[in-house]
Amino acid sequence: MSFDIARLVGEKGRVVGIDRDQEKIALARQEAQTQPGNLEFRVADVLNDNLAGEFDLVFVRFVLTHLPDPSAALGRIRGVLRPGGIVVTVDIDMRGYFSYPENAAVHRFVELNTLLSQRRGGDPHIGPRLPDLLARNGFERIQLNVIQPAALEGDIKLLTPITLENIAGALVEEGLASEIEVGALAAELYEFARTPGTVGTIPRIFEAWGTKSVSN
Repeated sequence: MSFDIARLVGEKGRVVGIDRDQEKIALARQEAQTQPGNLEFRVADVLNDNLAGEFDLVFVRFVLTHLPDPSAALGRIRGVLRPGGIVVTVDIDMRGYFSYPENAAVHRFVELNTLLSQRRGGDPHIGPRLPDLLARNGFERIQLNVIQPAALEGDIKLLTPITLENIAGALVEEGLASEIEVGALAAELYEFARTPGTVGTIPRIFEAWGTKSVSN
């Protein structure tokens, strides 16, 4: 998204992308070497680090779901916006997951992903809360849109087993599943994803945005 926004604002604009993962920032900086010079990446934590600066737009994608205090993050974001600036929040609702035909492995994946997120202080169903969180933090002119990605083939279907593989270590560490179960579950999910005619999805996605008042 940082690259897309940088292309939209052009040479007269400036885009700053942040992530607390140094490895991700290093990869982004490497890719940015071939992009226009209006983009920079910083290692930062939205809850704890100094986000000093005045921005016209803050885009927060799949971040708030992982935070123990998403309202505090939005309060800090509001502080770096210029009056009249816009915040766009994009996040998930795991309850929107479905498959066709019904698949026990998909249900188990959703259960494990949900439990892991909650165990670590996140909210896997935060999507519908976004407008209220924006309102509670003083944003105005709040709008909402909902997307449900689904597919018969390709990346959307494969994202479920890939996600499971990425969280496998955490699931075992938290005692939510064994390595044997995770391995068998991943195999079932890949088989489902590659079966013609099956419908795969990812979590329902909520997009909510609002404006900082011009008077403060």
